[in-house]
Amino acid sequence: MTAIESPEIESHGISRAGKVREDNQDAIRFWRPDDLSLKYGPLYGIADGMGGYAHGGVASSLALETFFDTFYKSNGISISQKLRLGVQNANVGIFQTAQRLGVQRMGTTLTAVNLVGQTLNLVHVGDSRAYLIRDSLAKCLTNDHTRVGEMVRMRMLSPEKVRTHAQRSVLNKCLGVGLFVQPDVFQVPVRDGDIIVLCTDGVWSVIEDAEFARLATACEGPEDLSRQIYDMAMERESDDNLSVISLYIRRLATESADAPPPPWPLRLLRRLLARPGGV
Repeated sequence: MTAIESPEIESHGISRAGKVREDNQDAIRFWRPDDLSLKYGPLYGIADGMGGYAHGGVASSLALETFFDTFYKSNGISISQKLRLGVQNANVGIFQTAQRLGVQRMGTTLTAVNLVGQTLNLVHVGDSRAYLIRDSLAKCLTNDHTRVGEMVRMRMLSPEKVRTHAQRSVLNKCLGVGLFVQPDVFQVPVRDGDIIVLCTDGVWSVIEDAEFARLATACEGPEDLSRQIYDMAMERESDDNLSVISLYIRRLATESADAPPPPWPLRLLRRLLARPGGV
């Protein structure tokens, strides 16, 4: 078996209460640089505890702790299965904790990315977002699990009106309010020089997609980008907690020699992205 070369990724995150909220119900978590992360790839996650429910901060922190623990300790299953199992265990853990505390409901979003070789694995529940920034363009990789997000997908509402819609934060899917949740799990091919941004809705609700790209292009590294994004959200009077993770992929790892080839749709997408001008 060929040894797995560690990728070169620079990362930085900020999670703060913001201008309006007294408590920070968001949480962020990074991978641990040990042998397990080299085998299964680095992992980064962000969660937004629901402000309308009790103990939102407990829910977001517990979700990420359980998710990361499950991901790195579960063996004999694929990365996609690890992501799904991590979300399910986090979901049940929050639900059971709410029952034990006598809280009617507590919940959280969860969005996480894992990098193995040239593939970014994503898992997503709720309305936090993941952005891919490449060639000075930003693409939102996730769908908002909200009533407004559903209206956009049904073409009842234009994407430009999501940020100012009165029901923007009304979730129709999250962790902790039931015994089962179905996350979005998918893969995206990445390359050297790509930038990934994870953020909660307190951030993206006041920053346009094109502005994420402009900031990323102007910044030299993840710490500068995270702070620029946070400062912009503060200046624009965001009324929610503010959390952001910035990842700069300086160099991708070499995939192990015995790794199976990716599914044919992913191979096709990689070939399309490799063409001049991309897809």
